[in-house]
Amino acid sequence: MNFILVSKPFDYMMAVKKSTTIWLILLLMLMVDSASAWWTGGHVILSKAAVRALPDDVPDFFRSSGFMIAHCSADPDIANNRDVPHLRSAQHPDHYLDLELLKGNNLPDTRYGLINLCHQLKLDPEMVGFLPYEIIESTERLALSFAEYRRYPKNPYIQQKCLVYAGLLGHYSEDVCQPLHVTLHHNGRVNADGEVIAHKGIHYQVDAIIEHVGFTSDQLTEDLQIQALDNLRKGVLAIVQTKHSEVERLYELADQFPSENEADPTLSPEVAKFVKHMAVSSTQFTAQLYLTAWQMSKDITFPGWYGKSFDRSKYDSE
Repeated sequence: MNFILVSKPFDYMMAVKKSTTIWLILLLMLMVDSASAWWTGGHVILSKAAVRALPDDVPDFFRSSGFMIAHCSADPDIANNRDVPHLRSAQHPDHYLDLELLKGNNLPDTRYGLINLCHQLKLDPEMVGFLPYEIIESTERLALSFAEYRRYPKNPYIQQKCLVYAGLLGHYSEDVCQPLHVTLHHNGRVNADGEVIAHKGIHYQVDAIIEHVGFTSDQLTEDLQIQALDNLRKGVLAIVQTKHSEVERLYELADQFPSENEADPTLSPEVAKFVKHMAVSSTQFTAQLYLTAWQMSKDITFPGWYGKSFDRSKYDSE
């Protein structure tokens, strides 16, 4: 324990206040999790822009609900809470994929296929992460809800469910567009023993940047043409590879990134260009997944019991 020597009551009060502040800062630093990507404000900015970018094919109730979708995009980070340890443990690996650990092996088709591969490679699946699978599964979950909407378009509960699922999906699709979420070097360069040897803390600097720059939806959607993915799985795995290829460029710029505490940063032209690219690609990819889910929904059929045991065409309470 550190002892504080003071000579006056006022000095003592100020010293205690300073000491308390230091401990609070340290506590907050311990609570920060490198699995988080984009601060909450960043996710809100990106999610609203993604909804803005959608074509008219997507239903109006969805395109007019950007604020609700953006609100729900923060939920996966809220779940990274030590007060809910089982939930935190289960969903924490969904935020990342340390691609280098797979030693060049192709990503399997499913989450459980990856778990089997990890066992073959003598890896802990939690250390590798499941981010692309969470994106694929969340897109299919949204597609199911869209299919329900097609069947019961006046049911507001189904509409609300679509918005919640879209927010959750948006979080993960935005995570994957932060290159440090698809690399072993997620918070600094590491050596063969996993020790950080350079740029420790870079993850926090990158996470903060979207919120601090404060992009508008217009800035992120200008000239964007959104098209659905031809193949969901291939499209998600392609973005993983694309973002992994950008890790090297990010580290080339690492010394130019401002502190995560710099609320109104002045960026070098190179960093400004790279940050804008990350933000636009996040917006585009998220919007693509929303449109993909909507198009997938038209081919989804339901089992015979659907709509019988619970009449989803009714939504007024008795």
